[in-house]
Amino acid sequence: QVQLVESGGGLAQPGGSLRLSCAASGGIFSRNVMGWYRQAPGKQRELVAIMTSGDRTNYANSVKGRFTISRDSAKNTVYLQMNSLKPEDTAVYYCNAVELRIPVQNYWGQGTQVTVSS
Repeated sequence: QVQLVESGGGLAQPGGSLRLSCAASGGIFSRNVMGWYRQAPGKQRELVAIMTSGDRTNYANSVKGRFTISRDSAKNTVYLQMNSLKPEDTAVYYCNAVELRIPVQNYWGQGTQVTVSS
C-alpha cells in the first residue's frame, strides 16, 4: 500500500517562494504519474502540475512559468517549487500518485496548507 507524505506548506508573502515535497512510501509501481493538485475554499480540486515516470510534465496555465515540478525517482519523491506566489495560490495542496497498472491505483496525500498573504 503506497502512502504519500507531504511537507513544506506554510505562509508566504506575495512574490515569495515555497517548496513542497511528497514522499511515496511502501513502494510504487515503476510506471506512474505523480503530481500536485490544489483546492481553495469553495472551489473544486484542480490540477497544478504532474510528472510521469518518463519525466514528461504538464502544468495548469495559472502556474506556468512560476511553478516547477521535479522528482527524485530513487527516493520516490516529487517536489513542487513555487515562485512568484500570488494570493490566489492560497489553497490546500494535495500530492497524488497514479500507478499505471491494471487496475490503475490512485493515491492521495493528506494535504498541506499554502497561504499567500501579506
